[in-house]
Amino acid sequence: MTAAARVLQQLVRRGETLAVAESLTGGLVAAELTSVPGASRSFRGSVTAYATSLKRDVLAVDGVLLAARGAVDPEVARQMATGVRRILGADWGVATTGVAGPDEQDGKPVGTVYVAVAGPDGSEKVAALRLNGDRADIRRESVRSLLELLSGELDDNASAQDTEQNGGN
Repeated sequence: MTAAARVLQQLVRRGETLAVAESLTGGLVAAELTSVPGASRSFRGSVTAYATSLKRDVLAVDGVLLAARGAVDPEVARQMATGVRRILGADWGVATTGVAGPDEQDGKPVGTVYVAVAGPDGSEKVAALRLNGDRADIRRESVRSLLELLSGELDDNASAQDTEQNGGN
């Protein structure tokens, strides 16, 4: 089973939905998810915010933060995930931002990537990646890493809910 199929299965089982915000991956996360039959049961949609102004104006990433640190930043990734979750009305939001190359961006070297997950209970997680390879390799590995991060968060969140429902036992 692919990572996308596993994530979608987890979401369906939980009765929850997902929204995606992408920058360097340019729609690859959404494409991976929608390649799975039945994705529409939990996948709400995506925003490909390649331009920094779209991160600010559409996803509500703090403009001061973007001006100070640039778009390749862990806090930008976190705000993208929470923003897309809110604007698309999903239980979960995920985001990618980084430098796929061929040139550095905002003083960050090629292969610097941040992926983020924002959940329904206010949980948020950002992973910093340092990827090698060419542009296609970096984008592909960013998608895989994001889906693995989300799958882990869905598992952790489900375990926490089970513990709460069972009186902490």
